[in-house]
Amino acid sequence: MKSTDAQEAVRVVHRHVPELPVNLHPNPLVHRLLAARGVTDPDELSFPLGSLPRPDTLLHINDAVGRLLQAREDEEQIVILGDYDCDGATSTCVAMLGLRMLGFRNIDYLIPSRFEFGYGLSPGIVEVAWQLHRPSLILTVDNGVASVDGVACARQLGIDVLVTDHHLAPALLPDAAAIINPNLPGSPFPARNLAGVGVIFYTLLAVRRALAERGDAFAGGALGELLDLVAIGTVADVVPLDRTNRTLVEQGLRRIRAGATRPGVLALLASSGRQVATMSTRDIGFGIAPRLNAAGRLDDMSIGVRCLLAETDQQARDLAATLNDLNQSRRDIERDMRASAERQLQNDYLSELQVSPSFTVCLMDEDWHEGVIGILAGRIKETLHRPCALFTADGENTLKGSVRSIRGVHIRDVLQDISTGHPGMIHKFGGHAMAAGLTLQRDQFDSFCQSFEARVCQVMDGRLKLREYEVDGSLSRGERTLENAQMLALLMPWGQGFDAPLFADRFRVSSRKIVGTGHLKLMLTAEEGERPVDAIAFNREDTVEIGDSVYVVYALEVNTWRDRQQLQLRVLHLEPDVLR
Repeated sequence: MKSTDAQEAVRVVHRHVPELPVNLHPNPLVHRLLAARGVTDPDELSFPLGSLPRPDTLLHINDAVGRLLQAREDEEQIVILGDYDCDGATSTCVAMLGLRMLGFRNIDYLIPSRFEFGYGLSPGIVEVAWQLHRPSLILTVDNGVASVDGVACARQLGIDVLVTDHHLAPALLPDAAAIINPNLPGSPFPARNLAGVGVIFYTLLAVRRALAERGDAFAGGALGELLDLVAIGTVADVVPLDRTNRTLVEQGLRRIRAGATRPGVLALLASSGRQVATMSTRDIGFGIAPRLNAAGRLDDMSIGVRCLLAETDQQARDLAATLNDLNQSRRDIERDMRASAERQLQNDYLSELQVSPSFTVCLMDEDWHEGVIGILAGRIKETLHRPCALFTADGENTLKGSVRSIRGVHIRDVLQDISTGHPGMIHKFGGHAMAAGLTLQRDQFDSFCQSFEARVCQVMDGRLKLREYEVDGSLSRGERTLENAQMLALLMPWGQGFDAPLFADRFRVSSRKIVGTGHLKLMLTAEEGERPVDAIAFNREDTVEIGDSVYVVYALEVNTWRDRQQLQLRVLHLEPDVLR
């Protein structure tokens, strides 16, 4: 799906740089970037683990620790119930490895099939857990806070359930032995943005502390060795990188860069062509996460879990190769789905858009793959800058949908409002501010699309939101360097809520060509006499010509080709200079 936003109206906002009484970094550019993101103390750049909030203030943490230690003492069978995305896979591995470190013996895991059981602790997957493992305790990771029916089913079988989750809590909570979730109403825990993998990691920290108070031999369990997996799950789930999450991620990245990581992580990096020594959050987001997620989207996430748990390099390489193949299959499926979506957009949407602007996109295709509709919804949302809901068949009478949103439109709240205002329209739903999933009856599709459009229009106050770029000003010739690009890549764990630096400058086009599957390759010159700098705009086919003056929003990046590194500008927005 190509972007040609040269004429699209966008808002470019320059970040405010407050005056600080301290210098955050000897490099003035770095000081400017950090100050604009709210960093006030240079010590934040060391990311000390001692700065993390303690687990004591998590609601019900003592109940959870007590139930786990009882299971350990009585040698009960525990089943870890995970989720079929990257956060769920890493959460499952952290639980498995961490509990073993703390002296638990009878533990196993189970990941529900997206296609057979759907998300979370359903009654169906409880029955499977009972048949396979006969557990007395189910420990959920990255799910469970809304699993009222699943927990009730488990209790009927005599199974206790301990929920660890980070998703927003519904009005009705399950009757679990304990629920550990920083987003429970009334929770005093300060780090509310933890991913699922962060929640189970904190739960393990609390168990270790209790063991230390007892003088237990396993109180020295090296839970810090799990931070590589915590980092991967946190970045992959696109949770806000507040100070707590930045610390967890950076500490995990440092372990990976030093090679102190699981064989499966090294194998996934190798299969995606990423360098261990310069590992960054982008390598997680565009290398590791898509391969792990592909297992849950197309096949069985236990493949990803087995890769991360692999003890030997050969096992890890074999499983990483399988994940790489699944990811390629996912790409092929997505390509075909994109073509189908583009036809629908051309026939049913874009022509109407010229007459009456729409606030949403709502499409359905019987043949779309339910494991890939979320990715496609995200692509369309990025291209058209509107909340997008895509549906596919889920049986004869039901549709399964995935929704992606833009900044300023909390999509789970939108679905809640629709569900409240139109009882029975949505069968079930769940999600976050930017992403959600839902099911509805096939005959409700048109009504849902109308309600979706109307509610989003209300949220936007009847005005379409401009695409917005927050930039860190302009770069001088001395700042636009390979050395700065290399330093910025490893300086901080950039990500959601702590955005990687963007800059805006005027350039003249020295050369242009289309490369690959439709990427615009440019050489740009900022000043007379300056050497042109390499630039690339992915999935774009703009009509800029050699000699044009253009205004560009871009990121500084390092392009590595055959062990040779050079500076490259990754273009996010491009428009004629006269429009700015």
